[in-house]
Amino acid sequence: MKDQIVARVNEAIERKVFPGCVIGVVTKNGARGVFPFGHFTYEPNSAHVREDTIYDVASITKSIPTASLVLLLMAEGKLQGAKLVREYLPELQNDHEATVEDLLAYRVSGPRLSVLREKTAEAMLGHIFEQGFEPRAEAKYTNLPALLLGLIVERATGDTVEHLSQARFFTPLHMERTTFFPFRDLPDKKDEIAPTEIDEWRGDVHGFPHDESAYVFAKSGRVVGHAGLFSTAPDMLNFLEALLHPAHDGDTTSIMGLIADGAQKGLGWQRAELWFTGTRFGAGAFGKTGFTGTSVVVDPQHGIAFVILSNRTYPKRPPDAASIHSAINTFRADIADILLSA
Repeated sequence: MKDQIVARVNEAIERKVFPGCVIGVVTKNGARGVFPFGHFTYEPNSAHVREDTIYDVASITKSIPTASLVLLLMAEGKLQGAKLVREYLPELQNDHEATVEDLLAYRVSGPRLSVLREKTAEAMLGHIFEQGFEPRAEAKYTNLPALLLGLIVERATGDTVEHLSQARFFTPLHMERTTFFPFRDLPDKKDEIAPTEIDEWRGDVHGFPHDESAYVFAKSGRVVGHAGLFSTAPDMLNFLEALLHPAHDGDTTSIMGLIADGAQKGLGWQRAELWFTGTRFGAGAFGKTGFTGTSVVVDPQHGIAFVILSNRTYPKRPPDAASIHSAINTFRADIADILLSA
């Protein structure tokens, strides 16, 4: 299996799908492996990727931690999926009587957040509340529902997404290099964070969210629900293992079983699809992808979970970045097939 992974990763690096990556895998019995490859950038003197290299996980944030927090709070009765969104966010206009569960299932669409990047964080929220959203007949993953879910979590609890994530997930699951603010929380680790892009608007994007709207909020010291989390492969495996093999003794991992149940229904997570989980996934498999070249997959039937972290957007996002047939998706599917075959 490892030889196949090495060959496939080397091919991807040679074709400049990304300058480097980390692949981590854990099985239901607790066996795990973490495999680093390549470099931070394509420069000759670039640092080697390590097992614990910190990556911007991008839209994985929508599931870890945002949707997982929502599912946890629903299980604890602190938040109701059937409640209207406007009951938690009364300033929201044009809500079309959408519920919290509609947000979890991505059955709404609204303003494209990246085009609002010149606004302040407060002005961006004001625009979103004024515009509202439109209902959708089928799910489509966009930033708006997860941003609103993060706000709903904070309104329902009186606490922040950042603090709740740390208290309920990151600390008990020993995710010690996972944070929304790596420069603040890991001040001596800048050279251990993979950069994500060099663009005209921001210059070198390194240690702040690659997502434009999350970047605006991070610059103002705020966390949003749709992007902005930084983590490592070992930390992600801690979370995925808890989803794969939840305990039943009332501790944090037993709560993870309730989260996994919701994820298998497509609430805040993506059900397995060929384009990122390959052809061999089992019934009930789920995961999430991130624009920067990251993904997580949990396959309860096969008793395996895995993570891919990369910075495929460096130094510039590829021309096929938004395509379902992009090079990174082909890579994700191939790695999934290798791991699930084993």
